[in-house]
Amino acid sequence: MNLRGSQDDQLNALFQAYRDACPAPEPDVNFMPHLWRRIEARQNSAFSFRRMANALVTAALAATMLLGVYTAVPHNKAADYSMTYVEALADANSIDTPDIVAPVRLDLSEASR
Repeated sequence: MNLRGSQDDQLNALFQAYRDACPAPEPDVNFMPHLWRRIEARQNSAFSFRRMANALVTAALAATMLLGVYTAVPHNKAADYSMTYVEALADANSIDTPDIVAPVRLDLSEASR
């Protein structure tokens, strides 16, 4: 390899030495079918992953919409939620129903007379 001369001559000599050392392989008869099989195998795995991702996104969207509709629709217990907090406390602690019942005390000193 002649490395003397201009840079273009040196580069051409280097390329020629590379071509001589590494000849380009000729593709065989099965080159294109094998290449297409490899491409399709990659596309199938990517397609199945994409299909699973689409299904997951669709399911999440459907669940979100169902939960939104469920929370937006009024339920039968609307009467329980129509009271204010003070009204609910007043209803729970009404005077008619005492919440604490004191224990009964028996005084035996009066019973023995």
